[in-house]
Amino acid sequence: MSGVRVLVGTRKGAFILTSDGKRQKWDVTGPHFGGWEIYHVKGSPVDPNRIYVSQSSSWFGQIIQRSDDGGKTWTQPGTPAGEATTTPEGMPKGESNKFVYDTSAATGKPLTTHQWYDGTQHPWEFKRVWHLEPSLTDPDLVYAGVEDAALFRSSDGGKSWQELAGLRDVQATKWAPGAGGMALHTILLDPSNPQRIFIAISAAGAFRTEDGGQTWRPINRGLKSQYMPDPTAEVGFCVHRIAMHPSRPRTLFMQLHWDVMRSDDGGDNWQEVSGNLPSDFGFPIQVHAHEPETVYVVPIKSDSEHYPPDGKLRVYRSRTGGNEWEALTNGLPQSNCYLNILRDAMAVDELDSCGVYFGTSGGQVYCSPDSGDTWSPIVRDLPPVVSVEVQTLA
Repeated sequence: MSGVRVLVGTRKGAFILTSDGKRQKWDVTGPHFGGWEIYHVKGSPVDPNRIYVSQSSSWFGQIIQRSDDGGKTWTQPGTPAGEATTTPEGMPKGESNKFVYDTSAATGKPLTTHQWYDGTQHPWEFKRVWHLEPSLTDPDLVYAGVEDAALFRSSDGGKSWQELAGLRDVQATKWAPGAGGMALHTILLDPSNPQRIFIAISAAGAFRTEDGGQTWRPINRGLKSQYMPDPTAEVGFCVHRIAMHPSRPRTLFMQLHWDVMRSDDGGDNWQEVSGNLPSDFGFPIQVHAHEPETVYVVPIKSDSEHYPPDGKLRVYRSRTGGNEWEALTNGLPQSNCYLNILRDAMAVDELDSCGVYFGTSGGQVYCSPDSGDTWSPIVRDLPPVVSVEVQTLA
């Protein structure tokens, strides 16, 4: 019977939750890298044994970890086999933590600046890797979205990283940080075209490349923001997350700072589909594995009150691609619940009865094995959950 491996990143380590196709009993391992902030854990879609981890701390900085045996053991890519991964002083070794912004020596262009809240310009400063996106065809090819916002690429399994600096040629001086930082947090790879990539940045917007990341264009027409008086602005939007179904890569769904949005032309134009949601503010958005018009969001009260409306934890599902939404509550707390679900903390599996998963700031990870009809917690009392991803196992 097929099974699933749920990969959970938290503020104090990574956890791996494994079950068979029934998704009723779970084996839990972790914390892996206990005490470290794990922003993202993502498995390769072509090699079920390959997992990448973004591990960071204010003291040691950024490290990429990799497992080639499904999370049983870990290495830092670039550290010779058999050698310790840290110095005697505890500092990380290896090449995986070297994310260096392209100073455009190849193009002759200077490293650009970006805008701050007060309108002043500031140089780029690398802080952490927010999101890792392994290739759909090559387990050694992986992309990394970082803060300050940039896109990096590794073709050697995470050993070395090169910035796709053409992205910052797209009006980057007008990009500004959102409340959580200026992060490139979403990377979508088009299964029908390996040269097409979609990314999203808070607070700059969504962007698309058709040539593997050499050149980019903003895809934000139709987005609105009360903080942007210029109705013709092409960048500067606080996009929280974008999602797509692999069979329909031209149809995109977006959770904007306010509003749930949809595009049917690869992001060239967007329209609001918030419909009857109790709040159109939230962070995650996800698409059912087998139903391209079934979409999930988790509304929270507002941009200043990051908890569910009325203290009721409700996932909302639309079976019509937006506008008409139903509350999914069976098994979720419906009183005195003041948790948050972050942008990378929701995922689906690919089993016949699509499973939906999300993690909370309170350390719970919930699973619905029936597309959202019923929910139960896999684990409780983990550190605050930052990311949830799923590998479907043969």
